[in-house]
Order: sequence, then structure tokens, then C-alpha cells
Amino acid sequence: MEILGLLADGFLVALQPTNLLLIIVGVTLGLFIGAMPGLGSVNGVAILLPITFLVPPASAIIFLAAIYYGAMYGGAISSITLGIPGASTAVATTFDGRPLALNGRASLALVTAAIASFVGGTVSIILFTAFAPPLASVALSFGPPEIFALMLLAFATFVGLGGDDIPKTIFSICIGLVFAAVGFDEISGAPRLVFFDISGFLHGVNFLVLAIGVYGIGEMFWTIDSTRGKIETLNPKMTFSGILADSKEGMKQGWMGTTIGSFLGFFVGILPAAGATPGSLMSYGVTKLVSKRSKEFGKGHPGGVAAPEAANNSASTGSMLPMLTLGIPGSPTTAILLGGMVIWGLTPGPRLFTDQSEFVWGLIGSFYVSNFFALVINLSFIPLFIWMLRMPFTIMAPVIFILSVVGGYAATRDMHDVWLMLAFGFGAYFLRKLDYPLAPAVLAIVLGPIAEPTLRQSLLFSSGDPSIFFTRPIAGPITVIAIILILLPLVKVILDRVRGVKAPADA
Repeated sequence: MEILGLLADGFLVALQPTNLLLIIVGVTLGLFIGAMPGLGSVNGVAILLPITFLVPPASAIIFLAAIYYGAMYGGAISSITLGIPGASTAVATTFDGRPLALNGRASLALVTAAIASFVGGTVSIILFTAFAPPLASVALSFGPPEIFALMLLAFATFVGLGGDDIPKTIFSICIGLVFAAVGFDEISGAPRLVFFDISGFLHGVNFLVLAIGVYGIGEMFWTIDSTRGKIETLNPKMTFSGILADSKEGMKQGWMGTTIGSFLGFFVGILPAAGATPGSLMSYGVTKLVSKRSKEFGKGHPGGVAAPEAANNSASTGSMLPMLTLGIPGSPTTAILLGGMVIWGLTPGPRLFTDQSEFVWGLIGSFYVSNFFALVINLSFIPLFIWMLRMPFTIMAPVIFILSVVGGYAATRDMHDVWLMLAFGFGAYFLRKLDYPLAPAVLAIVLGPIAEPTLRQSLLFSSGDPSIFFTRPIAGPITVIAIILILLPLVKVILDRVRGVKAPADA
């Protein structure tokens, strides 16, 4: 009951006229910041941080948190309508969101993304409100072996993303891991895989640059080639009754993905150095793995939109938890928020909940309010997003190209990455022509920078003994489950071949 009383006080703070106005403005700005390729919540919060010094600290962080929420919603917009991920957190949304849009079901994809985001955000806020201190201690119990085991589990869930062709899937994963290793070695500090001694590779391959190249430039080339110049303009229908029907259908087909994404995303989000991007990718992989219609994923299934969207919104709240309770940022965006809190004279940590109770519960109350307004504003703008799809492809293609170039440059402000993005676009086009799956490579470059250092740190800690991944109480079960999931597709291939050999013999 005490928590309910504190939460009620938090709602009173969040619903003050100034704070409510900041929430609405912040969510709206975040929605369009998230939809712009290359910007995302990190750049949006960083750019608008100086404005917050004009208002009290509580109002300032409420405003920035609203931008964060809006950006999580907005990332799906360009992923679905243009095939360009607005941010790294929305890459998995592209896998099924873009095919739905190309099939004339953009409204279904956008409505499903909005509702799943709302559900994921709501579930995570409730978990945050009820279990903040114990969940923070759980996050602290995750050392390098546990995080590597979790990354191994993520790899296991997307081994099946390439279909039944396991060798091509493994090849795609290996390409992603190679690109993830480019740059300075985190442990030794030595440069590696700096191709042709080009200095631009020293800062590594930015994930967003690869994602925009693969799903922006590469998709544009594929569309031009597959249609042989005879590209029909999409003319999706948009009515109020249609939105209601899409809401019903989206939840009917996406409830499993929404549920998995809401809980898994929050859990991954509270882990330091993980964040919303791995959470959304893992949720997509797990949902596809357990779905009875897994073969429809990647071709336009609402569950493939619901899972990552619920996860990235849930993870965004989860990443706030270690920041407030432990002073450890759970994502790049919360690192900027942490810096802002220090500037405002607030000290994150366990005592923040007692020393600054009004501030903390006002922020938690604003999470609920921001989540509600993000849903309303997002649904209100869906007709505008649908209108974008009615543009002829002769106009759409240059828009996609310009946005991709701007997004590739905005990620690092380095022309090297623009050329690299174009190279990734051509490479993705040729790999697709040769029927190689692209999703495993993209996912590998996300998880590689987390998996490799945690693997090496774990082995250094155990003097090279790999049993550390099996003997620790949390890492052990996760590792065993991951190995079983990795072996399942291989077992299936072997059984299919055995049955294929026996069938002609019996005939």
C-alpha cells in the first residue's frame, strides 16, 4: 500500500501543467527523432540536454525520459514505411514490418508496433515500480560468464533465422562477427582487422551504418532489380474502422511476441552494457523459435513486429533501473541521463529513493503518462506515415538514398562511414541474390562486441577453464539451454536426411 501511495504522489507531480506539457512535447519530438535514420534517442537526448537547465531537475528528467519513450516508438516508423531502421533498436522491426508494408498492410504493422510498444512499456513500468531494489541486485549478480551465456543463448535463438540452410546461416553469422571485431581490441588495446590500413576502420564498424546500408541501400537495389523497373505505387487504405480491425488482428497474431518482448526486454534492459538493441533482437529470435507459424516470420508476420517493439520499449524502462538504484547506466541514453542528474546535483544510488523521494516517484509517474501519450500521438500520426507510402517509387528511391546517406553520416560524422554504408548496401544486395540470409549477420555484429570481451574476461578469470560457464548457478542453466537450441536445427537436418534415405529404400 505504501508503494501505491508514493505512486499516487508521483502522478500528481507528473500531471502538473508544466510537466504534462513537457511530456507531450518530449514524446512528440522523440517520435520524429526516432523516425529519422541516424538520430535515435541517444542523439536526441544529448542535443536537447542543454534546454533542460531552464526548468527544475524533476521536470528536466521527465522531459528527457519522454523523449526517450517517444524515440523508442518512432524507430519503427521508418523501419516499416521506408525499410530504413530509425535506430539500432528498430532493426528487428524491419524484418517483418517492411514486408507487411510492401504487401499493403502498413497500417497493420504500424498499429501492431504502437500497441506492442504500449504493452511492453506498461509491463516494464509495473515491474519497475514493484521490484526496483531486488531487480537491481539481480542485475549486479550478472558477471562476464552470465552475460556471455546470455549472448550465446541469443545466438542460439537466431541460428534458425536463416531457414533450413544451416551452412549459409553460419557463414552469415561469421561475417557479422568479423565486422564486429574491426577496430581496437577492448582488452589489449591493439588495432585489428584494419583493412588496407584505412584509418576509418580504427573506430570499428558502427552497427547503425551497417543496418542502414543493408536495409536502406540494399533494399532499394533489390526492389529495383526484382521489379525490373515496373514498380507499382503502394496505395494502402486508411480508415478508423480499419485501425480498429488492425488493432484486433495485430494483438491476435502478436500477443505471444508482445508477451515475450515485454518480459525478456525488461530483463535484458536492466543488465549493464546490454540495452534495448540486444533485447529486441533476442525477443524476435525467441518468438520465432516458439511460434507455430515460424516460417511466416521474415515475410510479414505481425508477431515479428510486436516482439521487438514490445522489447525495446520494455528495455528502455529496464535500463533506467540500474541508473537510478545503482548509478550504473544500462544503455548509452541512460548514460547521458545519468550525466544530467549529476549536473543537476542529484546523486543516483540506493539512497536516491529515500533522499529524493518526490523526484523518483514523480519520474516513475511520468513513465506511465509518457507511455499513454506516446500511444495516442503515435496512432494519431499513422495517417501521415501511411501517406508516405503513396509516393511513387521514383520519388521514394531518392528519398531513401538521401536519408540513408544522412543517417550514415549522422551516426559518426565521418565520410568513411558513408562509403562503408554504400559498400554494405551493394554487399547485401549480392548476398541476397545468392540466397544468403542477412538477419544473422546483422544480429552477430550487435552481439559480437558484447560476447567477445565477456568470453575472454571469463576465461581469464578461470585461468582458461571453460567449465566456468557450466558451474556457476546462473550461467550454467543458460549455457545448457543455448547449446540444446544450437543443436536442435542440426538434429532436425540429420533426421530429415535419414528419413529421405529410408523412404526410397522402403518404396
